[in-house]
Amino acid sequence: MTATTQRNAPTFDELERYRGELTGYCYRMLGASSEAEDAVQETLTKAWRNLDRFEGRSSLRTWLYRIASNTCFDMTGAVQRRARPMDLSQPWSLDGSFGEILPEATWIQPVPGASMSTSTWGAEPSAAVEDRESLRLAFIAALQFLPPKQRATLILREVLQWPAAEVADLLDTTVASVNSALQRARATLDERTDAAGAPGPIRASSLDEELLERYLDAFQRYDIDALTHLIHEDAVQSMPPYELWLRGRDDIFAWWLGPGAGCRGSTLLPTWANGSPAFGQYKPSGPDGRLEPWALIVVEVSGDRIAEMTFFLDTATLFPLFGLPDHPDDRA
Repeated sequence: MTATTQRNAPTFDELERYRGELTGYCYRMLGASSEAEDAVQETLTKAWRNLDRFEGRSSLRTWLYRIASNTCFDMTGAVQRRARPMDLSQPWSLDGSFGEILPEATWIQPVPGASMSTSTWGAEPSAAVEDRESLRLAFIAALQFLPPKQRATLILREVLQWPAAEVADLLDTTVASVNSALQRARATLDERTDAAGAPGPIRASSLDEELLERYLDAFQRYDIDALTHLIHEDAVQSMPPYELWLRGRDDIFAWWLGPGAGCRGSTLLPTWANGSPAFGQYKPSGPDGRLEPWALIVVEVSGDRIAEMTFFLDTATLFPLFGLPDHPDDRA
């Protein structure tokens, strides 16, 4: 390392300033909060160990993103593509079956917070709508269907708003190749969106506190009639790690009145996940009906109705990640 490089080398604190935005980038690349944290830690460790290679020809930010991209490329080659239940099969019939429990690595993982902007990690609900849109579970899942370099190109260009020339420099390619990759990535995402058949995108006005309060109240009272007025006719419900997923309000409510009736008497604690409202669900399943963690419910809204509900059942991992207590009365 030369004297000039030593004098201008970034400090560890300067590297750490990028942890939040790198986490957002790696999460979108990998579809799992745990893998994103691992990728960012490896990125910062590699950067610290190789400061002598940073010559200042590009910005520190670009250099870190190059390391993060290569780390994610290596990780995507070593694991299977993560997905949602609706990416793997057709809707289930109401036969009372939950389907198989598939390995954790099968599923998109939720991430805490209402935003993952370039400057914050787990920001407040007032974060930009565009940032929330790029964190939707459906969007994160659709990204996983792109080849890794197309995925990186789309995230860098359309989510993080990097210039094409800077993306080309980061990926060691040409501007023409970046534009071509972006065009192909957009076409694939359009196909995935059409195939998903979602009722519609989230908008800022959709995050209606009154609607969410009515949903929380109706769910805790297990008032199916009240919930009928809150759920979109074409709503979707899934329950990772089970293969089960349902489409349509009638099938969802038939499930709640049948196999899902054990949720009666639950308590919900509000939180945020993937830019959407979410709830920690505690079901009376312990000794003497004690409330115990059952699911992290991520709720997506379209217009004035609930459009999608994902019940993530891996509470042992997710409740600590989201700062949810073991019992609802324990929340500070």
